This record gives sequence, C-alpha cells and structure tokens, in this order.
Amino acid sequence: MINSSVLRWGIIGPGSIAGEFARALPVVEDSCLHAVVGRNKQKADSFAQEHGAALSYDSHYALLDNPDIDAIYIATPHRYHYELARDCLLAGKPVLCEKPMTVNARETQSLIALSREHDVFLMEALWTRFLPIYEDVSQWLASGKLGNVHSITSSFGFVCPRDPHDRLLSHDMAGGALLDLGVYNLAMSQWVFGVQPIRHAIDGYIGETGVDEHDEIALSYCNGRTSTFSISLKKPLDNDFIIQGDSGYIRIHPMFWSATGATLVVRDKNRGSPRSTTISRELRATGLEYEIEAAARCIRSGLTECPDMPHSNTLETMQLMDSLRLDMGLTYAFE
Repeated sequence: MINSSVLRWGIIGPGSIAGEFARALPVVEDSCLHAVVGRNKQKADSFAQEHGAALSYDSHYALLDNPDIDAIYIATPHRYHYELARDCLLAGKPVLCEKPMTVNARETQSLIALSREHDVFLMEALWTRFLPIYEDVSQWLASGKLGNVHSITSSFGFVCPRDPHDRLLSHDMAGGALLDLGVYNLAMSQWVFGVQPIRHAIDGYIGETGVDEHDEIALSYCNGRTSTFSISLKKPLDNDFIIQGDSGYIRIHPMFWSATGATLVVRDKNRGSPRSTTISRELRATGLEYEIEAAARCIRSGLTECPDMPHSNTLETMQLMDSLRLDMGLTYAFE
C-alpha cells in the first residue's frame, strides 16, 4: 500500500499517448508525474521538461531503482509491454499498462501470475471502460429500456499512411488492425454482454508487411446474441458503437473509444413513434484521467487488480485475439 500523500508516477515511453497521460495528470487529485524513461535521452529530457517531471532516464532499470516512484505507466508499443511490465512487477512497482497488455494470452497470463505472486497491482489501460459517457450507457442498459439486448455493431477504421516502418504496419512491432484497434471493439462487446462468445469468425486481409490491415469479425453469444464489427487501416469507417435491443437501441457516437456523447432511442408501442434522448459528457482533460483515478484508488487500497477492469477481462480478450489471429493465419515471427 502506498503511504505517500501524492502518488508519484513514472512513464516508460515518451510518445503521443504518454503525452495524453501527462496532460491528464494535473486534474487527478493527489497524483503527479515524477519521472519519464525513453531510449532516446534527449526525447525523454524534452518530455520531462514539457510536462514538469523532475527526472528523466534512458533506462527503465533506473526508474525501477528509484524508491520515490509509486506507480508506472507503460506507454511503449505493445511489442515491448511484456518485458517492461514483468520487470516492473518483479521490482514491486504497480503497473498501468497501455492496451493491449501484451501480444498474446501466454504473456498476459504470465504477468497476471506475477502480479498475484508478488502482490503488486496490474491493470490494462483500456481508457474507454472508464469514460463518463459509459456510466450513462450502463445506466440505460441496467434500466431495461432496450428490452433484451440482442446485437452489437461497431467499427474502427482510418487510412494509415503507407509507411512500412510505422508500428501499425510493422510485423516486427506486432502491428495490425486487430491488436491495435479491434481490442476496443472486443473489450466493449465483452463489457456489454459480460461473457465470452461461443463462436467467432474472421475475414482478415493481411498486407504486404505481414500484418492484418482490414478485418470483418463476427462473434456469436448464447441465446442468439451477436457482435459484428469492421476494423481497418485501409479506409475510414463510421467509428460508432450501436447496441440493439428488442425495444430500441443505444448509439455511442464517433469515435466510440473516446466518446463524449451517446443517444438512446426507445420504440414506444403505444405512441407509435420512437423517443430519442441524447446526452453529452465532456472530459475534464484528455480522457485518460478517469483510468488514472481508478488505478490510483486501487493502488492506494493495496489491490492487485481493478474491479472495473479485472485481470480476467484482459486475459479473455487476449485469448480471443489469439484465436482470431490463428484463424486468419497471423503469427508474429518473434512469438
């Protein structure tokens, strides 16, 4: 359990998502950025200066040796998540790790085992699960306004620049649409239905760099429920998330993974015409502040996992992505 009055964070990987994290920290009570690690020391120095970190390093081992670091946010490409998170857990440092937590379920299971063995907090930073708009969506679902929820449709797609060295297209960096984009569609489908699908199917296009660039995925759940979605690095898509029920539907507005708005449409049999309610929940900063607050509460309470983003959810999503990759014949050479 952390005894310091302010939770002092260290960041590994001073990239764009780390910048979003750093800009969110000032609105989180009793948390601050204390240090940053980057393989390029000059970049780490610049990041630390921009965001007010006291220290910068070019080795994560130096960060782990610092007793003043209370928690670590891993913001590197996911190819490197396993090794970094493993070292943090072995050093007794609580970990908030960007999604996907690892490249495959075997690595995720290993990290979960280390977290429990050493009694150290570990959480996948899937920020969407903590956004304010999803609290309202959760209330709508719990109210039964939709009747029986039977299907989900969603998409996440944009045109990725054709740079074979970009991490999204790099086989060596575990690139591809499924791990980087589809994790959101899968995790939020899991959030709605609360169980794993009983069947799955994927039609994936693997490009010249050896990663999946466009996937059409269908998940089948018990009682005839379904989740179907498209993910793409080749073309723009609607980027919304629609939950259909017998009596209406909920549409989480684009971009659903960072949404601030949602619409509830209920079909009233007596009145004939549907009733529509749209709400907006603006973010206090970049949106990452909500997952930071959740992680900080758990760390201060001495928990090893977050009840709202438990280890089991992360592992189940990774297991499903393993199965989908197997079905389309995509295995990374380093695995």
